[in-house]
Amino acid sequence: MTILVTGKNGQLGSELQALAKAFPKYQFLFTDKESLDVTKEKAVEDFFRTHNFDALINCAAYTDVDKAEAEPELANAVNHLALGYLAKACKEHQVKLIHISTDYVFDGTATTPYLETDSTNPQSVYGQSKLDGELLMKLVNPAHSIIIRTSWLYSVYGSNFVKTMMGYGKEKDVLHVVNDQLGSPTYAADLAKAIVDILPQLNTSVVETYHYANTGSCTWYEFAHTIFEMKAVDGEVKPIPTSEYPTPAQRPQYSVLNTNKIQSVFNIKIPPWTQSLKHSLDSFTETTGS
Repeated sequence: MTILVTGKNGQLGSELQALAKAFPKYQFLFTDKESLDVTKEKAVEDFFRTHNFDALINCAAYTDVDKAEAEPELANAVNHLALGYLAKACKEHQVKLIHISTDYVFDGTATTPYLETDSTNPQSVYGQSKLDGELLMKLVNPAHSIIIRTSWLYSVYGSNFVKTMMGYGKEKDVLHVVNDQLGSPTYAADLAKAIVDILPQLNTSVVETYHYANTGSCTWYEFAHTIFEMKAVDGEVKPIPTSEYPTPAQRPQYSVLNTNKIQSVFNIKIPPWTQSLKHSLDSFTETTGS
């Protein structure tokens, strides 16, 4: 199987690159904006016409949640319109498609983990652009394709909450972190492995939606506190309400995802977020020496 991966320099794309050598039976083709601009329909059409592959993992995304509030056209181009071009090309060339979406499609008012069938109601430009992409993909309906929503993604690669906290821990004696937003951290390496395991099993005639996040949940404060404990960081973490940390984009107060469907349909086991965090921090140390 030959697999195209867009967004190769993001957290998930980077994890897939690191994972590729463990799957010699697959051939991976990794692209970035320079080698494949997914926002240009002709570029997508030409790429599909001149390259042969069996599956596409779409990691290309506009992910700056706050900046999207000031750049709605760009967020829409990458997260919404581009997915239409990719889905259309996948349908025409009979290519499987796994697209990565987000917990931000929900409004955060739930009190129990979100099911794939729960009503969506994004509260930010970013969330709306991702939902519009989902809806467009379903409208085009490339066969053997799925949407995977994930949350609180982090990795040893790229910029993310874990790296930010570790950096602040070295610079500040006291760190204030929001303690009234609840979600599930997701180690991008776990998600990458799940995606590769899922690919051969795709056989649906319509686009299905699944949720993937590490099991369990925590607040951002609890997440940061656990990072500090595991890394023996001297800095102190103190909880604050969201009202004391205003941001341009509204965050969901509750974004825990129910992952029963993806685990049962594809027979995969998702590790707890604390276990994956520890593994991530060990890997970070091995990678950076810090």
